[in-house]
Amino acid sequence: MNYAASHHTVRISTKRFEVSPYAEKYAGDDTVYGIYCHRFYPFSNGADPIDQYWKLRREVMLYDVPEKPLEIKGPDAVKLLERVFARRIDTLGHWRARYAIACTPKGGILMDGVLIRMAEDHFWYVQADGEFESWLWAHAYELDVSILDPKSRVLQIQGPKSMEVLYAATNGQMPENFGYFHVGKFNFGGQELLVSRTGWTGELGFEIYSEGATTDHLALWDHLMDVGEAYGMESGSLDSMGIRRLEAGILDNGTDIDPAMSPYQAGLGAFVELDKGDFVGSKALAQADQECLLFGLSCDDVIPFARLQVFKGDQVVGRMTAGAWTPYLNRGIGFVRFDQAGNWLGRALSLCDRDGQHHGCEVVELPFYDKEKKIPRGLELADV
Repeated sequence: MNYAASHHTVRISTKRFEVSPYAEKYAGDDTVYGIYCHRFYPFSNGADPIDQYWKLRREVMLYDVPEKPLEIKGPDAVKLLERVFARRIDTLGHWRARYAIACTPKGGILMDGVLIRMAEDHFWYVQADGEFESWLWAHAYELDVSILDPKSRVLQIQGPKSMEVLYAATNGQMPENFGYFHVGKFNFGGQELLVSRTGWTGELGFEIYSEGATTDHLALWDHLMDVGEAYGMESGSLDSMGIRRLEAGILDNGTDIDPAMSPYQAGLGAFVELDKGDFVGSKALAQADQECLLFGLSCDDVIPFARLQVFKGDQVVGRMTAGAWTPYLNRGIGFVRFDQAGNWLGRALSLCDRDGQHHGCEVVELPFYDKEKKIPRGLELADV
């Protein structure tokens, strides 16, 4: 199925948006782009997303992704980050990464992403879609800190053979203890670049961060593809990656979560540390209802696309934020956001499709499998 066809497509100028420096390596007449962080990214490349999904699950895939790193540096960098994030930052080790959420004063989710620490006062925050640089500046009052856009572009290499590709692409530089959410700098064909053991697929994998104009992006792409050929690596687009992120319960800022939803309502309460002291939104979160509104939804015979309504009897009780067909589970899955808290888990509800037909569905916990994240941690590979 062509998942790009499930959305409207329009012609749009690149005047205010950034074209990827890697685009000429994969762009074609069948490429459909989306916009994220003011950057174009390949939503679909004309290939069968199911075929590329299985390559991701069984071998290895390369993805050009639009997440935007920001650099926060200076004597008061930790103070600023403690001020804006709901998790403790001072305990983050050097050359480690941590998932971190920034909230509004009312406790809603403003931004999520991965925070990377390279030194005592040197961080990169790899933000999701939305404006965040100005938010950081707005909260940097009376602090000795700099906030920069390093113009970094991100590549993700994901799949069970990804660590073999990393080892080969860096000529054996990867240490044996390069674990989940670890960070390092490695040489890729003569270019020293930042790498994190993270990703957006729930698979074993890593991300490579370029350094703006100082990086030869086309040479990096060629180097990775040349090395990856021995492992069957191909480049893919969001439509295959997106199936896997749904299975893994990975949420997307602006679609699954937004400022109208607290981390607790999104099932992300584990990433809120109220005992760390005052931060933006802490007072509201301390008084917030901690019941979850966001769950997985499973249907045997239909894809629960975004914006479809979920019913209890003849009453609308929730709406889908995202959905896809998973070939691994052989059913439609997605995320449902309920209007009110309730005992939703295990409930048999109905989904109204685009033709107005109702289909039985079930509410389940996220993620849909691998709840202990053994696959991305490299502790276990799924039998696929």
